[in-house]
Amino acid sequence: MKSHEWFVEHGVDYATGTLDADDMATFEAHLIQCEECRRETSRIEAELAWLPMGLAPATPRPGLRRRIIQHVLEGKSRRLQRWMAPAALAASLFIAVGAWYAGNARAGGLEAQLAGQQARVAALQDTLSIMQQAGRVLQTSVEVGGQRGGLVIFADEVTHRWNVVVHGLPPAPPGGRYQFWFICADGMVRGAEVEVGPGRPMMFTTGMPATGGDVMGAALTMEPVVDTAGPPRGKKLAYLML
Repeated sequence: MKSHEWFVEHGVDYATGTLDADDMATFEAHLIQCEECRRETSRIEAELAWLPMGLAPATPRPGLRRRIIQHVLEGKSRRLQRWMAPAALAASLFIAVGAWYAGNARAGGLEAQLAGQQARVAALQDTLSIMQQAGRVLQTSVEVGGQRGGLVIFADEVTHRWNVVVHGLPPAPPGGRYQFWFICADGMVRGAEVEVGPGRPMMFTTGMPATGGDVMGAALTMEPVVDTAGPPRGKKLAYLML
C-alpha cells in the first residue's frame, strides 16, 4: 500500500505518462477514491495542455521534459523567490563593478569638475555677501549708439570691495572695448575690461587698486582695443563719485 504522499509526489509523472504500467494502474485506482488527487491531477493536466506531449521528441536529453514540466508547475511566485536573491546579488555586484570602473575612469575629470563647481559656488557666495553688506549703492545711466543702459556699483565699505553691474548696453563696436576705471586722488587707475554680451548684464567683483591713492569714484569709457595701459584715451560714457 502506497502512502498518500507518494501520489502527491508522483502527480506530474502520472499526468505526463512517465510511470510504469503497474504504477499507472495503482495511481488510477487511487484517483477513484481520492478527490484531492483528482483535483490536483486535473490542475496539472490543464497547466500542461499547451505542451506538445503527444508528439514524439527527437532524441531528447534524459530528463529534459520532466525539468521543463517542473519548471512550468513551479509557478511565478516560487520562481521569483528562487531567483530574487541571486538576481539581486548579481545586480548589486554589476552596479558596484560598473560604478568602480566608471569611478576610476572618470575620477580625475570628476574631481576637476567638482573643484570648479566649488570655486564657482564660493565666488557666488562672495558676490552675494557684498550685495547684502553693501553700505552704498551708486548708479547712473549710460547711452551708447542710441541704446540706454546703466552702471551700478554695490560698495561694501567693510571689505572695501565692489560689485559692478553694467546693463542694457550693446556689445562694443569693432576696434573698441568697454573699460572700467577707478577715479583716485592721484589720477585714473585702470580696472577691469567689461565684456558686454547682447541682451545680458555684465557683473564683476573688484577690490580697490593698490596704486593711485584714495578712491573717489568710478568711470566707464570706450577705449581702443590696442590701448591696454596708461590713462584713458577713449570716449567717456559715465562716471560716479563717492
